[in-house]
Amino acid sequence: MQKVLLIDTNFSSAPIYHYLVQSGFDVFVVGGNPNDFLARSVKNHINLNYSIVEQIRALIEEKCFDYIVPGCNDLSYQICAEINSKGEFYGLDTPETTETINNKYKFRAFAAKIGLPVPRLFPEEKTGKKRPLIVKPVDAYSGHGLTVLRKFQQKELSAAIDRAKKFSHSRTCIVEEFVEGQLYSHSAFIRQGKIFADFIVEEYNTTNPFVVDTSRVIFSFPKKMLNSIRDSITFMAEKLNLVDGLVHTQFIQKGNSFWLIEITRRCPGDLYSQLIELSTGFKYAQTYARPFVRQQYPKKNNPLKKNWIMRHTMSLPAEGVLGSMRFNVPAAIEKMLPISLAGDHVKASPYGRIALIFLRSKSEKELLKLYKKTLDRSLYTIQNTY
Repeated sequence: MQKVLLIDTNFSSAPIYHYLVQSGFDVFVVGGNPNDFLARSVKNHINLNYSIVEQIRALIEEKCFDYIVPGCNDLSYQICAEINSKGEFYGLDTPETTETINNKYKFRAFAAKIGLPVPRLFPEEKTGKKRPLIVKPVDAYSGHGLTVLRKFQQKELSAAIDRAKKFSHSRTCIVEEFVEGQLYSHSAFIRQGKIFADFIVEEYNTTNPFVVDTSRVIFSFPKKMLNSIRDSITFMAEKLNLVDGLVHTQFIQKGNSFWLIEITRRCPGDLYSQLIELSTGFKYAQTYARPFVRQQYPKKNNPLKKNWIMRHTMSLPAEGVLGSMRFNVPAAIEKMLPISLAGDHVKASPYGRIALIFLRSKSEKELLKLYKKTLDRSLYTIQNTY
C-alpha cells in the first residue's frame, strides 16, 4: 500500500484526507496542534511542527512516503514546494514559483510586468497622497496586520507600516492603492495550462473587514468578465509554467474592471471545497488531491447541479463567552461544524470562531433573503446566557 503524508491537520483538510483513504492509500497527517480536528480523529497523526523543513524531510525519509499533499493553508504548500526542490514529488510548483505567487510584493511586481490587472504598488516614501491606501504584510494572511488609510497622513502611514511589519515573518510589507468593489473568488483547476473546471464565489465579511465569513456560488457571473479572468489565469500559468492543479484567486470587481488581489495553489480553508460540492456536485476536494498522487482528473459532471447553498462562519466582532445561538428566522441547515463549546471564551474574529454552517434554500430568491439577513447580522443572535 502506497503511503501519503498530508501536511495539515485542520478540519478543512478532512475531505482531502477521506478521499485519499477511500483511494486505498495509507494516509498520515502531520501537524503540531494536537487539538486540531484530524489530529484528534485519525489514527496516523504525527505530532510535529511542519514549518521546520528539515524535520519534515527527515520524517519523509524515515517513513518512506510515496506522496506528499499540502492541506488548506499557504504554509503547508510552501513547505511541500521547498521539500520538493529536487522534483521528487508530484503536483507541486518550484519553490521559486511558489514564492512569486505567495509573496505579495513579488506577485504584484510579476503581475505588473506581464500586464495582469492588480492594484498599484507605492514605495513607502512615495505613496500617492491623494489615494486611499492599504498596507499589508507581504507574507501574512487572514487579515492579520492590514490597515486601510482613506486619507493620507504620514503619522498614520508610518504606524500602519510598523504594524504590518510586526505581522510579517520577513518584516516587510507593501503599500498599495485601496481598490473598492465586490470581492469574489475564482477557483480553477488547470490541466496542461488550460482550465479544466472553474467556479465563481461571491464573498463578504460581516464581522471583520478583512476576513471572509459569508459566501455563495454565483451561477450567472458576466461571461465577458469571466473570460477575461480565465485569460489572466491561463496567461499567468503559461508564464510561470504552473503544474496541473488548483489555482485559487481572490479578485475585486467594480463596473467593467477587476483586480487580482491574491492567488494561491492550495485548497482554500473553512471547507470551501464543501461549498462547491454542495452547490454544484463537482468533486472539488477529490480533484484537488489527484495531481499530488499521480491521478488524472475525474470526468466532469455535465451538467453541474444548481443548489442554493450559502456558507457562513459564525464568529464575534468582540471577544466574549459563548452561550446559545438563537436563529431569528427559520433556516435549513444542510451541514454544521461546531468549533467552540458553550462556556468557551471566544476571541474576536479572525482569532476565534463559533461554528461553520451551510444553509440550503429552495430557490435563489429564498437564499438571497437569508444572505441579506446574514450580511446585516440579523440571521441569528449569540447569547452568553440562557
